[in-house]
Amino acid sequence: MSVGTAAAHDRGDRFRGILAVGPAVLVVVLVVGTGLVTVVLQSAGLMPLVGQPRLSGAAYAGAADELLDATVLSLVIAGASTLVAAGVGLGAAILLVASPRGRRLLAAIGSAPIPVPHLVGAASVGLLLMDGGLLARWLGIAPDAWPALVAGHWPTAVVVEYAWKESAFVALVVTAALATRIAGYHDTAAVLGADRWARFRHVTLPLATPALVAASAITFVYTLGSYEVAWLLGPVYPEPLPVMAYRVFTSTDLSARPEAMAVAAVTTTLSLASVLVALAWLRRTAVWR
Repeated sequence: MSVGTAAAHDRGDRFRGILAVGPAVLVVVLVVGTGLVTVVLQSAGLMPLVGQPRLSGAAYAGAADELLDATVLSLVIAGASTLVAAGVGLGAAILLVASPRGRRLLAAIGSAPIPVPHLVGAASVGLLLMDGGLLARWLGIAPDAWPALVAGHWPTAVVVEYAWKESAFVALVVTAALATRIAGYHDTAAVLGADRWARFRHVTLPLATPALVAASAITFVYTLGSYEVAWLLGPVYPEPLPVMAYRVFTSTDLSARPEAMAVAAVTTTLSLASVLVALAWLRRTAVWR
């Protein structure tokens, strides 16, 4: 096959791929795009429920301090949860790929958290970590001596729940990326004299990085915008961004609706920025090129 024929074949495959996903992407763009435009217009005062349309940044400036605290807390929750989930998920994936014996049992144990709803997981973590909960009783610690892990100053219980659930998702994605290719590369590296640590640095880690980055980006965006776990287990003040948005949005004061949209706009901007950072990182990897 000549170079020109191969290039034409690649362009044909790319065009057929675009046609295959085009309808679904179009629906998503229309639905999400309509929502985003509404959020931006209402947060800027151009689509008010009460009064006349007027371009204004009052929705952002009026609750600037509260919005800043909520943003910092949400980034802490999302960042800590993603780091723990990525580390645990990567370790579980490597263990699954490297353990021919008992692989099915390990896979069943590792994937067990995936079908559990986050709300059920949050209730379970709350019962485990709260003062007077199961862990405090097992350790024999009195409730007044137990640290405030649930609804305390630090979002410990929120991070534990997200890390527990999302580590299974990360492990699933990374295992799928490693399972089909790692054996051949490992054998070649071993024949060339690479020890176990060298095979991990030069074979396992480069092969796992694209899937790990993609799964971590999805985890970060999800935890940044998720509501129920932060509402059930998180601090009373400051509130994470989703909790603050829902509270203001459901307020009986309709004039506060632009503030809820401002919170949603900040959350969306942070999510898009994290996705762009992940894509920029992925484009630097050999697998993407």
